[in-house]
Amino acid sequence: MYKTLIRPILFKFDPEEVHYFTFSILKNFGFLAKLFLPKPIEDKRLEREVFGLKFKNPVGLAAGFDKDAKLFNELSDLGFGFIEIGTLTPKPQPGNDKKRLFRLKEDSAIINRMGFNNDGVDEAIERLKKNSLRQAQTDKILIGGNIGKNKITPNEEAVNDYKICFEKLFPYVDYFVVNVSSPNTPNLRELQDKKPLTELLSTLQNLNLEKPKQKPILLKIAPDLTDEQLLDIIDIVKETQIAGVIATNTTLSRENLVSENKSETGGLSGKPLTKRSTEVIRFLSEKSGKAFPIIGVGGIHSAQDALEKLEAGASLVQLYTGFIYEGPELINEINKAILKQL
Repeated sequence: MYKTLIRPILFKFDPEEVHYFTFSILKNFGFLAKLFLPKPIEDKRLEREVFGLKFKNPVGLAAGFDKDAKLFNELSDLGFGFIEIGTLTPKPQPGNDKKRLFRLKEDSAIINRMGFNNDGVDEAIERLKKNSLRQAQTDKILIGGNIGKNKITPNEEAVNDYKICFEKLFPYVDYFVVNVSSPNTPNLRELQDKKPLTELLSTLQNLNLEKPKQKPILLKIAPDLTDEQLLDIIDIVKETQIAGVIATNTTLSRENLVSENKSETGGLSGKPLTKRSTEVIRFLSEKSGKAFPIIGVGGIHSAQDALEKLEAGASLVQLYTGFIYEGPELINEINKAILKQL
């Protein structure tokens, strides 16, 4: 129904406007989704315990969709096992100038140069506070907090932005994701270099260790890293003892694209990223000796795509562009395939 009826209509309009329209529909009429969509699969065999957290199923929503924690309850009703909000920054910021989101229909892809547009960490916290009752629920949805720096913050002061977001969000999220791999904030990817990244992660981990109960910290990396840089990532994860890695963010590569928007600047996501993302997952898993958990994300448009990432070494997977192109039923399809494989 989604691909044959709903998607063709939505894809006739500007993608960013459609995003906000969809949010409004889900927020105000989310109960209708339960009438038209298949009931989410619930099966104890889908549960996963990863970095000390219990996930009801291994299929999550990647950061960037619900940036400001406006829709996590409605999205969890679609069957996601966990929701990642953000990227959040200390101060609100509008992001880059529009137009900044582009569909590449022939490639089943998206290019975005949003630029960490968000209402700021304090606004998100006010919404997350309303979710505090879920702490008493046995079937609560796990929420990750993806954090970054403001565009105007120079790299030499970036650590402070991450510290602010970490401290403020700590009571309200279940795990953290350090985003230094978005291509849409000037010079941000420089923080992936070994020295600044080690300093950043060590600082956050030290703050974490001061808490009565620690929360997992993950690092989200770019798919464009070389093998040498990926080996550095393995060393950094081991040295700082963070919980794991999310592989991968969007790519700057434009190889083999055919759509008219292929030359737009920004990060590319979707099917063109499928193979490279899985390669990075396999490399990290094998070269580290499976020393840490990996969340696999990038180009998951089918159950088979998800299974390949799990087989490559991912413990969990996340959707974004595949969710937009294939619709909510993709969540059930992946979980069914996992159960069938079991």
